Amino acid sequence: MPRTSLTSQEIVSQPQCWESALSQLPAHRAALPAQGEHVAVIGCGTSLFMAQAYAQLREDRGHGPSDAYPASVAPLHRRYDRILALTRSGTTTEVLAALAAADPATRVTTITAVAGSPAARAAHDVIVLADADERSVVQTRYPTTQLVLLLAHVGQPVERVLRDAVTALGAPLDPVLLQAEQLTFLGEGWHAGLAHEAALKVREAAARWTESYLVMEYRHGPIAVAGPGRAVWSLSPLPAELADRIEATGAYLRQPRLDPLAELVLAQRVAVRLAEDAGRNPDRPAHLTRSVILA
Repeated sequence: MPRTSLTSQEIVSQPQCWESALSQLPAHRAALPAQGEHVAVIGCGTSLFMAQAYAQLREDRGHGPSDAYPASVAPLHRRYDRILALTRSGTTTEVLAALAAADPATRVTTITAVAGSPAARAAHDVIVLADADERSVVQTRYPTTQLVLLLAHVGQPVERVLRDAVTALGAPLDPVLLQAEQLTFLGEGWHAGLAHEAALKVREAAARWTESYLVMEYRHGPIAVAGPGRAVWSLSPLPAELADRIEATGAYLRQPRLDPLAELVLAQRVAVRLAEDAGRNPDRPAHLTRSVILA
């Protein structure tokens, strides 16, 4: 029997990790951005996409101005009440450089999986989600656990995603998605960060041609790549006119059936299957490391 990948094991463990993080939320509230604070959220790769999702939702729910930046270009010389640094390893070069260059008067919170990491030491407040850390290079349960904690903190209901995640973990994978030569993920609002993350998972694990766009931006050029043998997977409901246009290209269209975060869990499973079908190791993709540390 083939060995179950670490990534698959970590994907399956997500509901338990989420429940654990939610139980810790009261202890972490003081370290998280307060209502009305002007917040900059920074990260790289997967952490950036979680930052985008959280920042958009925080603003949408009226908690205060929230900007998400790649750590490599974050303008932290601007006046912010708080910087929220998202970094699984706590060692990413760009995150450490951004924190070192930030206004020293700005309060910093780091969310990480590693206590005592450099990014943790650079912060005033630290939240360590060690139980969600991963052995796989490809991030799955850590970023979603981080995001569930942040969603709950701003009052986003999480009951549906807890239920739908169980469905996503047990549902059969769509053979059309597995056979598509190209996948495009779409998302609107805070779902956009999840769409970017879904595409990244397929690229990282399976090295497949994958793109991601905001729902309403997809019509402005990117739809040209759609066609027979290709698939469009939206994590947000689509306007009927756009859905009709996508289907007219001959591409396969999947509209969301689950909570958007549960749709991401399903996309993680698709990424692993595509990697395995291609003979690739989803735990250790070529050219990738757990943390990007630049000389």
